[in-house]
Amino acid sequence: MASPTQLQPAERHDLGAYSLGDMLATTARVRLLGRGARSMEEVADRVVRSLHESLWDTAGDRPACALARLFKIHPYGALEPGLQAIAREGAGGAELGPSTPCLSLLGTVGVEPAWCSRHESQGHQAIALHSRARVEGIPMLAQLFHQLGVPIDDVVAPEHELFLDDEASFNVFYVPEARHSPFVPGQADFVVPFDVRSVLGFGGVLSGGSVFAVILFSRVPITNETAELFKTTAIAVKLALLPHVRCVFDSTAPSREGP
Repeated sequence: MASPTQLQPAERHDLGAYSLGDMLATTARVRLLGRGARSMEEVADRVVRSLHESLWDTAGDRPACALARLFKIHPYGALEPGLQAIAREGAGGAELGPSTPCLSLLGTVGVEPAWCSRHESQGHQAIALHSRARVEGIPMLAQLFHQLGVPIDDVVAPEHELFLDDEASFNVFYVPEARHSPFVPGQADFVVPFDVRSVLGFGGVLSGGSVFAVILFSRVPITNETAELFKTTAIAVKLALLPHVRCVFDSTAPSREGP
């Protein structure tokens, strides 16, 4: 079977009229994206780029998503030094231990060049989740965990397993109308100028208890029926990410010239 880099360009699916058949095609493609990758970061990049390429605004003849991102909760002590510095700066002086969970950006692509590299992201590369107040102070993040069915207390207490059965929860985070929503930040400089109409997130829990989530900022309205279809795509994303849980960032991946 062809590797992801040998796959044909993704078939376009109208996100405004997304169907069961569209979901099955999207999910089948996403499941293959972990093959041949060296790291979870590489898989995440493939996932968001594939979704950005395939989910289409047919009426506007453009990608449906202004921005697509994939995040994973990762312990502070296992972050790269540069990401640790970003997490500390955002934590406002709070003490961060090796096991402090951090929401880490692994993959990003969008209509602006600066949105196509995690290294260029401003304020989202690594967010320390060191307390319940910290999570609740970011309304979109708090709502994301709520709709994914992940208790905030379990997010900020990594010594506890998030789920006894990490296969049990794949859910969606859904904001049908992004404008004026308290759960979608950047109204004046992002939502309005980039015509973001709906926000859709989907994710679950990897083995070991770490949460992952894909978040799509759509320029076409997304219906509840469409949002529900992405629960199955969340499973496909997990299957693509799972073989790479021991090598998350590209900087820790083995050399391609290595044995």
